Amino acid sequence: MTLQRYATTAGVAHGAMPAQPGAPERAASGAHAPVVRDLRERSGRSPSGLRFAPGDVVVVSGLPGSGKSTLIRRAVTTAHAVDSQDTRDRWARIMPRLLPYALYRPLVRAAHYWGLWRVLRSGESAVVHDCGTQSWVRGWLARDARRRGRVLHLVLLDVTPQTAREGQRERGRGVSGYAFARHRRAVGKLLKATEAGLLPPGCASAVLLDRESAGRIGRITFADRRPGAGR
Repeated sequence: MTLQRYATTAGVAHGAMPAQPGAPERAASGAHAPVVRDLRERSGRSPSGLRFAPGDVVVVSGLPGSGKSTLIRRAVTTAHAVDSQDTRDRWARIMPRLLPYALYRPLVRAAHYWGLWRVLRSGESAVVHDCGTQSWVRGWLARDARRRGRVLHLVLLDVTPQTAREGQRERGRGVSGYAFARHRRAVGKLLKATEAGLLPPGCASAVLLDRESAGRIGRITFADRRPGAGR
């Protein structure tokens, strides 16, 4: 299946969701209404890739174990991929094996956000792993994109809690019951709002994926929308 193109700063695809009260500032300023593309339950008819405009930022969100890191590692080859798990793995390799992660977690988070800041400062396209519970990060990304005249997009993985738990077991990295409950509440609210067309402030588009459609995404690219560009 050919690569499908989604909302970019150059325009909004057909089928945009209606603007909502209190929705992103783009709607209030007369810009296009946010776009929501639902690719769940497409029975093998979902696209093999997503395309955004150069310099835009894409946030990939969902439950722990839903496949966010897997999707980013497989599909992102032409932009910066920012995944906090990569930062954690790098620190784990240099820390004493018996040292609990909780003791150096603040250092890992500081290193992750420092790296994210550097990527944003470069002005280049980026795909960012989002745990779903820290809405302030999405706000930061939206403000930075707006300052640079670019756009923030959301890719949201919708899987059942059971599937997410299985994913955690497969990767050998589970989260506590308390933490998972927090993630379920945060992602559930984000999913419900997105289905209603109420995207996070500053977010111009969203793509909803289930496990099957996420597995079909082989490319997340950033290319000019002009005819013949980015081929």
